[in-house]
Amino acid sequence: MAPVATAIEEQRKTDETALITGSEAIAVACKLADVDVITAYPIRPYDTVMQYVAKLVANGEMDCEYIVAEGEHSQFEIVKHASACGARVFCGSSGVGWMYAMEALTVTPALRIPMVVMVGNRALDDPGAFGVEHNDALAVRDLGWQLVWVDNAQEALDTALIAYRVAEDRRIFLPCAISCDGAFLTHSQALVKIPSQEKVNEFLPRYNRADLLLHPDNPITVAPQANEDWVMEIRRQNYAAMERTFGVIKEAYADFERILGRSYGNPFFEEYQTDDADVVLMGMGTLSTPVKVAIRQMRKQGKKVGFVRMRWFRPFAAEELAKSLGRFSAVGVIDRDYSFGSPYLGGVLAGEVRHALYPSPGKRPPVLGFICGLGGREVTVPDVERMTDSVYKAAEGKVQPLTQWIGLRE
Repeated sequence: MAPVATAIEEQRKTDETALITGSEAIAVACKLADVDVITAYPIRPYDTVMQYVAKLVANGEMDCEYIVAEGEHSQFEIVKHASACGARVFCGSSGVGWMYAMEALTVTPALRIPMVVMVGNRALDDPGAFGVEHNDALAVRDLGWQLVWVDNAQEALDTALIAYRVAEDRRIFLPCAISCDGAFLTHSQALVKIPSQEKVNEFLPRYNRADLLLHPDNPITVAPQANEDWVMEIRRQNYAAMERTFGVIKEAYADFERILGRSYGNPFFEEYQTDDADVVLMGMGTLSTPVKVAIRQMRKQGKKVGFVRMRWFRPFAAEELAKSLGRFSAVGVIDRDYSFGSPYLGGVLAGEVRHALYPSPGKRPPVLGFICGLGGREVTVPDVERMTDSVYKAAEGKVQPLTQWIGLRE
């Protein structure tokens, strides 16, 4: 039997390479996953994925029900009920379109519907902002949705396949939203290795709803009126399912590496040049690109800076993250979102990181929050250097503002 490393290399050689956008990568994943029902309604920047899926269907490369809804609310309701009837489904949205579907988004996890969707992250409009922000996807963070951020087209394709594997696992049956930063990822091209259909079929079993299938031959009650009689128990079941996702996600990534030949290390967060780092920055999505460039430049100047990129925001690997961050003298969390009125008036990720560190029995480094890149504004290398300088000062015991807005016009 060939060594694992040799087997993985042979698998990689069979992959097709294509120059595609992040949206195209998600569309290819839908094809490889053999999705049964897809609903579409246009809103930029997510809508490009539906254009590519429509082309695949029109060209006969993909066999599915492709339904154009009259709005985002009905769009998500259609796939929700299709999934209950045993169909593997896909849809998505962006910004206020995602918010318009909020009623459907709220009940989907409670009904244990394992739909997979793409969120093309976009600002919540006024004053006419269409660039990337993360508040759209984060709006459902407390409702039972699995939330994952990717930072390149390859990771988008791979994570979509993993998302189906995890969401449709009978131990989970919870929806999963894959966030792709608007424009920076949805519309940017990169070389992507596309796995063979045979390998995907081995990795991703067919969706089987079993005794929970909504079908005339299987009479069950779906979405009953519960009120105070059973609501607590239903919420507790969702809690338990989300708790189980940690193990199922690890299983899925291990099988993905074994079968498809790509490894992502720790599934929940990526560490970049952290082995000897004094301080680290944190963030999600395509922020990683300017941050990594800046880190390479600062290391040439003798500054030992690292980066931690969160992939899975829900579930949030608090214990693992706290153990990792405890190695550093200070942490700077970069948020492409806002949470007005929150503790220290910081971003959402910064609050989660502080929450994760608080009960940790180990070292609790100071945490600074930085809000930047709102509305799609570019986060530059000088921006990252400025944030790093502040984090170093915090590590030295110098008082720094706990939340700072970076890149503002003065």
